[in-house]
Amino acid sequence: MPDLWRFDAIGTRWEIETGEPLDADARAEVEALIGAFDRTWSRFRDDSLVSRLSASGGRVPLPTDAAAMLELYRELSEATGGAVNPLVGESLARRGYDAGYSFVDRGAVAAPADWAALLDWDGEELRLSSGAIIDVGAVGKGRLVDLVLAVVAPHAPGTVVVDASGDLAVRGGPVRVALEHPYDAARAIGVFTVADAALCASAINRRAWGEGLHHVLDARTGAPVRRIAATWAVAADALHADAAATALFFDEGPELAARWGVDWVRMTTDGRVEWAPAGEAELFL
Repeated sequence: MPDLWRFDAIGTRWEIETGEPLDADARAEVEALIGAFDRTWSRFRDDSLVSRLSASGGRVPLPTDAAAMLELYRELSEATGGAVNPLVGESLARRGYDAGYSFVDRGAVAAPADWAALLDWDGEELRLSSGAIIDVGAVGKGRLVDLVLAVVAPHAPGTVVVDASGDLAVRGGPVRVALEHPYDAARAIGVFTVADAALCASAINRRAWGEGLHHVLDARTGAPVRRIAATWAVAADALHADAAATALFFDEGPELAARWGVDWVRMTTDGRVEWAPAGEAELFL
């Protein structure tokens, strides 16, 4: 029978399914990888690189994965007209999704529209010219899922599934993944069959608080998105699936998904379902 390793990390529940139990060395390698990623990119811990830069900016050696994620943010920002922005952290904090999880709304504030002038990088350095809160939530969990899969796969023959609460990557397969209804966790609106690929999902009910507040903001205004309730995206890797799932909350998302070759489904807040032309999801309509 498959072995299922469950644990909590970066504020979410992980499940790693392998044909045989992972040995202690493989598990330690996974834990060290996730810990290092969290110490760099978490805006919820005081000792992270992101938190240290938030006060006044600075110059630091280029973190592992920074270029891969921030280059993708550049594409996301351009494709969505600035709606997706890696300096949206202060906007999220002001609405209550801050480092202390206060969930106290202090009003909307737009993220810096000129983020690419403030946040810069090359092959050696990451530079933030003034204090701002970097938030890699649109791509970070997907990137980490890919990295964990790369660590686990050599230790595990057969099918491997790395699932970080809705962002998952599969080596082998096929694996059938239900698309959870955003307003009723006991229901699914369809199924994606995933093989040697990744599926990432996002929904406004997952991290929601107050009156209509949730974690998916339009960086141009600091206001929560209102038309889309949930998105699902299938791509060759979880980095692009995660990025596409975020882009799909905005009108330009389907065009970007088509450019990347991403299959997708999304549900609007009034219950309608939209999907990619020639999409392969099995939908229960």
